[in-house]
Amino acid sequence: MLGRANYVSLVGGGKNPRFPTNKVIIWDDAKQLVVVTLEFRSQVFQARLSRSQILVALLNSVSLYAFSSPPKKVSSFETADNPSGLCCLGSKIVAFPGRTPGQVQIVEIGTGNVSIIPAHGSPLKAMSLSPNGEILATASETGTLIRLFSTTNCARISELRRGVDPAAILSLAISPSNTLLAVTSDKSTLHIFDLPHSNRPTSATASRAIRSSSPYSTSSIDNPSTSASTTNRTKWGILSSIPLLPRLFSDVYSFASAPIAIDDDPHAALRGTAKPAVPIPGIPGGKAKKGVIGWLDDWTLVVVGAGRDGRWEKFVLGQGEDERRWVGRQGWKRYLGG
Repeated sequence: MLGRANYVSLVGGGKNPRFPTNKVIIWDDAKQLVVVTLEFRSQVFQARLSRSQILVALLNSVSLYAFSSPPKKVSSFETADNPSGLCCLGSKIVAFPGRTPGQVQIVEIGTGNVSIIPAHGSPLKAMSLSPNGEILATASETGTLIRLFSTTNCARISELRRGVDPAAILSLAISPSNTLLAVTSDKSTLHIFDLPHSNRPTSATASRAIRSSSPYSTSSIDNPSTSASTTNRTKWGILSSIPLLPRLFSDVYSFASAPIAIDDDPHAALRGTAKPAVPIPGIPGGKAKKGVIGWLDDWTLVVVGAGRDGRWEKFVLGQGEDERRWVGRQGWKRYLGG
């Protein structure tokens, strides 16, 4: 979907697709009609929109088009196998997997200049571009670390640890103010991290801003998760300062987390139960997308899951009088199924 505009990009999939899987359909919801159609020789895995560009990801390539009628192809780039359709579209740059697994290509839209980032040693699983286009967050198939890169010089800014055990990262999303990162994984968990960069306010300033701005209290939240601080010392205590210990003791962890539902039972994540997945024709990997994050503002986000019993969950951030920040689920609603 294009921001708050009336254009939506659609790609066919599922058991009975409305549209072919090799076409991108741009739908004008105000006029209730299709305004743009792009057809390809193979399956489309992702489509992104901006006010002036359309970015389409196929299995081994991405193509950039001018958002016009008819669309004009601007450029095309080869990639490694990209069954997740990873790609990011900003106002000045686009980002997508490189030709070698684990690499990221960043292309300046205006000049066509290409930069390569050796982000991970294993294939990419998720990526997200900050709203201001200055930070790129990436995760590999291992799923233990999220790495942050500057898009201006491709330097690594920081490394954030989701956990110790491998996991499939479902979604990465950076908040509208470019100061927070939300991460979901198949461990049925939502993590919230601070983004360490020079433009973000100090931890104390951010804490006061959340406490004064967030309209939510813990009384309306399901099991809010809290953390006393965002420092490593909070996670591991004095162990984080002892040299020669494994790096996981000194890594940066999330300041708050909450359980999410990633199967057909909205309370399964809380009970620790799960149902076996049934492969879905026409969907990469045969599984409906789960855990897709969308920020509504700097203290509210939704996590959306597809499938036969699709639903969204609403989470909010808050700040207690004891300076602890928390995240908790405020509610959920089905939009598919019974």
